Amino acid sequence: MGVMDKPLVITMEEDIRHHDYLLRRALLLCGYRIRMELDDTKHNDLERRKAISTERKVLRDLHQSVGEDFPACAYRPPDRKNWIAGINPEKVHVNKIVWPGTHDSATNKIGIPCITRPFGQCQTMSIYKQLVTGTRVLDIRVQKDCHVCHGILVTYHIDVVIKDIKKFLSETESEIILLEIRTEYGHQDPPDFDKYLVEQLGEVLINQNDNVFNKTISELLPKRIICVWKPRNSPPPKAGGPLWNSIYLKDDWIDTDLPSTKFENNLKCLSEQPPISSRKFFYRVENTVTPQADNLVVCVRPVTRRIHEFARLFITECFSRGIADRLQIFSTDFIDEDFVDACVAVTYSRIDHGKA
Repeated sequence: MGVMDKPLVITMEEDIRHHDYLLRRALLLCGYRIRMELDDTKHNDLERRKAISTERKVLRDLHQSVGEDFPACAYRPPDRKNWIAGINPEKVHVNKIVWPGTHDSATNKIGIPCITRPFGQCQTMSIYKQLVTGTRVLDIRVQKDCHVCHGILVTYHIDVVIKDIKKFLSETESEIILLEIRTEYGHQDPPDFDKYLVEQLGEVLINQNDNVFNKTISELLPKRIICVWKPRNSPPPKAGGPLWNSIYLKDDWIDTDLPSTKFENNLKCLSEQPPISSRKFFYRVENTVTPQADNLVVCVRPVTRRIHEFARLFITECFSRGIADRLQIFSTDFIDEDFVDACVAVTYSRIDHGKA
């Protein structure tokens, strides 16, 4: 893809995910040769490197020009583990929160260490550690045998995720989690998985209801989890039930490894959403870029770090372009404390200062 090419934009409603690049990585790892002309490969790689360098410079120049200046940007929660409680559950409405999220949340132990793991790992922290750090939106993909996966790579059983969530809930009182679980692209649904989720989490599940968005956290307690279950072939969750239908969690996946292209398209797609005050669904923006199958750099970390450092710049641009009132879920690969703090700061500004 050249600099001027348009990226592929795929809606999450369609849930079409291209994981063929993972297969290509595995084939390369096993010693197979993907048939392509060497000269073309070198030429394409050179052009891609130029495009990436140009796009990173665009974002760095923008960052140097406008900085990281948005309401309450200096705010740091004194206790990230309990940051919602720290802002005040009686004042925090669900639709006012900027939810810090992780992309492919349960991939910290995916694949084989140092061999296949770099091709599919998007987080290094366990689910429990992510929650303690301040993450409040989890993106979990499963396959038929109830193991978590990312494309063709597999990791631990979903029980590990549930155990970590329960541990976190037992140690906190007012923290709400948005848990998205879906069958990975190219896989079959785990049998009776909806029943499993209700059996494991039923006591803390917040029932599917449009009124939830306008409620305060204290009005939802002692319920703690909004669980979105997105099967591939099984019937979707019913209205009013303990699990939420996928129509309540939307985003636009922009399939590119070019950071400025992703940055600008994220802003464009966000600008097309209704304001949070009138929206009856969650909308997610992913501050990530995706390794491409035709590129020599196919490990997740070196690719996604091209955009990782510009999370606060993105929030700054949301305010400067007048679309901060649309920002709701902001997710990332390899989440860290500063990313969480940025999301909490915007939430704090909305609650205490009426900004965005």
